[in-house]
Amino acid sequence: MATVTLKGNQIHTLGNLPENGSQAPDFKLVKNDLSTVSLSDYKGQKLVLNIFPSVDTGTCAQSVRQFNQEAAELDNTKILCISKDLPFAQARFCGAEGIDKVETLSDFRDGNFGTSYNVTFVDGPLQGLLSRSVVVLDENGKVIHSEQVSETVDEPNYKAALEALMDA
Repeated sequence: MATVTLKGNQIHTLGNLPENGSQAPDFKLVKNDLSTVSLSDYKGQKLVLNIFPSVDTGTCAQSVRQFNQEAAELDNTKILCISKDLPFAQARFCGAEGIDKVETLSDFRDGNFGTSYNVTFVDGPLQGLLSRSVVVLDENGKVIHSEQVSETVDEPNYKAALEALMDA
């Protein structure tokens, strides 16, 4: 288990994020049209996996907004915003906010993403949701940066994630 906090109170996830230099685990996530997508569908593109508990919270919403703003500047890169929110809620949020440069994906069907990436909370009030994390992958699906945010209400380090992309 990995330990993070929620407003100063310890909570735990399944484990640690995939290590830098390792091959990213495959996943199956649900798009807004309810189709399924996997890691292999993004082969040849750099990826930023922006992982969070729910788009209906302030910090999670801000991370989607921030990465949407940054995504316009990136070549051969997709920003995947991943939560267990239903695809309907993700689409509603993006439509209301004018967010169109990131892709929202849901782990609601079977939770395989949360399990594969060790980001599912195993206790506390967010049990079953995904821990705020960022994982950056190169064009070959290799992990080049990862961050599990230690205090869940804090935003991720956007700069570090974007710098990892530029160095790749």
